Amino acid sequence: MAFSKEPGQSPATLPEKGIPTKPVLFFDVDNCLYPQDSGVQEEAAEGIYNYITSHTGLNREQAAELCVEYSKTYGFLPEGLVRHHSIDAKHYNSTIDEGLPIETLLKPDPKLRQLLQDIDRSKVRLWLFSNADDVYVKRVVRHLEIDDCFEGLSYCDYARVPLLHKPKREKFQEAMKDAGIESIADCYFVDDSYLNCRGAQDFGWTAMHLIQDGLPTPPSQASQHQIKSLEELRVLFPQWFKN
Repeated sequence: MAFSKEPGQSPATLPEKGIPTKPVLFFDVDNCLYPQDSGVQEEAAEGIYNYITSHTGLNREQAAELCVEYSKTYGFLPEGLVRHHSIDAKHYNSTIDEGLPIETLLKPDPKLRQLLQDIDRSKVRLWLFSNADDVYVKRVVRHLEIDDCFEGLSYCDYARVPLLHKPKREKFQEAMKDAGIESIADCYFVDDSYLNCRGAQDFGWTAMHLIQDGLPTPPSQASQHQIKSLEELRVLFPQWFKN
């Protein structure tokens, strides 16, 4: 595994005074580093509905409504389940994530790997930033064969009380600490979540809202940039790519 720093460890080393810092490009994982139509989202939804119905007594329709409501209200479904239904976040997360057949649904994408390898690490650092836990993130990027493309990761600790996750401002602050970067102006972020990108922009980061082909476009942009493919990063930030 290429990751050198993760939450709970010492933050990445800060540069000496007078030495310019390199910007950090933070990548979300789910529905960002693989196609939205991969089937992962549908499998996860099925597991979530089953978990909610078995632990709350609600029916499937009510569970689906809660998923929408809590995701909109908190930007993170488990937050609502913990607050209103006394769900054990760690048990919920391990049940859902461990049950996902990642190895069956996803396959490595040579084009994605090439994109990441074309980024000049002397000009920008790459960091994973997910609301999933570290075990799941590592499992996904290993299977996609891109784990060596990232310097580190920031993830959600489901044992933490209260939960700290995107799009909370404190989570963006924590990600900066994890990555060892002090300047908000040097933080760039790609995510498929409208709320996460809006939160990142409000915090002062430069955010790229990824809306893959076939998905509806929001009436107003979530953040400074709206893209349909990670390949558009080449156009937005040509200075980061090798000649």
